[in-house]
Amino acid sequence: MAANVLVLYYSSYGHIYRMAQAVAEGARSEEGTEVRIRRIPELEEARQALAAQPAYVQAQEQQKEVPEATQDDLRWATSVAWGIPTRFGNMPSQVKQFIDTLGGMWMKGELEDKAAGIFVSTATVHGGQESTVLTSLVPLLHLGFIIVGTPYGQNPQILVTDGIGGSPYGPGTMAGGDGSRQPAESELTTARNLGSRLARIGTRIRDLRQDVEHGQQGDVQQYDGQ
Repeated sequence: MAANVLVLYYSSYGHIYRMAQAVAEGARSEEGTEVRIRRIPELEEARQALAAQPAYVQAQEQQKEVPEATQDDLRWATSVAWGIPTRFGNMPSQVKQFIDTLGGMWMKGELEDKAAGIFVSTATVHGGQESTVLTSLVPLLHLGFIIVGTPYGQNPQILVTDGIGGSPYGPGTMAGGDGSRQPAESELTTARNLGSRLARIGTRIRDLRQDVEHGQQGDVQQYDGQ
């Protein structure tokens, strides 16, 4: 069975959107993988507050054809890549509100044993590249996701002292103080690698869980027949 990779993101100014496209490219490089890119809805208060900024308006226009995320997208996925821009070293309220709607899925265990990775964007190299990933892990672990990172062995491009985004915890990019910086090729490479890794691992986790469930059913049938 093919992997189903959901690239789920929020992006005010387009940097995370570009990274999301790279994650999707990486996932599609794995044979048979199906990919959906979905955006987390904007909050109306934020839309009104940012509407006077041309960069925000332009970025939102570029994303208008991307469907908004639904819980059915999460049910469909074997793996989920979460695109999360930083807000003071943490996830933005848009992402938090979306996660807070998943209580019903949490109660039913619908997200358990799905692979998940996180990619981020900050203004500067010290703006929360790692803390945004680490703090975002908490609700994902509560929901039952199995976390997938971007280790050095598969990502030598992050094993540097240069000012680029990304870490073993997940891909990252930097927008610059004025938002003019765009994702570097090395950052996009890490994003692609996350996508391909999520496709591979998500499929194996699903197959393993199915094998376990089938084994348990076989044990019950054997017991009933004794």
